[in-house]
Amino acid sequence: MTDQPRIAMLDDSIGFPPLEEAWEGLLAIGGDLNEARLIAAYESGVFPWYGENDPILWWAPEKRCILRLEDLKVSKSMRNVLNRRDYKIKIDTAFEAVLRNCGELRKNGEGTWISEEIIEAYLRLHELGLAHSFETWRNGQLIGGLYGVSIGHMFFGESMYSSESNASKIAFIHLVEWARKHHFGPIDCQIQNNHLESLGACEIPRNEFMSILRTHLSNGKSIRGRWQMPQL
Repeated sequence: MTDQPRIAMLDDSIGFPPLEEAWEGLLAIGGDLNEARLIAAYESGVFPWYGENDPILWWAPEKRCILRLEDLKVSKSMRNVLNRRDYKIKIDTAFEAVLRNCGELRKNGEGTWISEEIIEAYLRLHELGLAHSFETWRNGQLIGGLYGVSIGHMFFGESMYSSESNASKIAFIHLVEWARKHHFGPIDCQIQNNHLESLGACEIPRNEFMSILRTHLSNGKSIRGRWQMPQL
């Protein structure tokens, strides 16, 4: 029986340990969610994910979920939804609402990792022009969306939600279209699930993800501020 490796405890310094020191994806514990640390985390291939009453946990999984832009899957039924055009896509007009809706308790009674601490941290990144929301609206009502962080020419997806069928998928498809037009790299989806897999996402080794990350962080300056995109 092997002992659990000692996980690094973060202090006031911004840096992270080598990713190879992660244990089952967990790289470090502690620190804070100030803007400089969050930016350093994303640039290092690391992201925070923890329960509301837990210490801050920093992750660098051995397998990373990404969506290569050319691999997006849009089913026939989803194309019919898009073709109806009975929705409107907006970007960065309701970031806090999307964030808080993503953070609501799930219908099955499980908690959420999007605490007030997380909300405040990503609102600060949004104010810096580095965090963005893609929003699906119908009849003047916000019905779904997603949010994430963009540094260089990478988009790091964080969470999505729907209050009506397909609303988050509509937002995701428009995010991919926006990323294509602006010559972005793959969308970082972090952890694989069935919903992401149905859209074409796949898992790749951590070292392959880091190579992609380095390429697209250096491909161009971050596009800060409020984003805009024409309808499909």
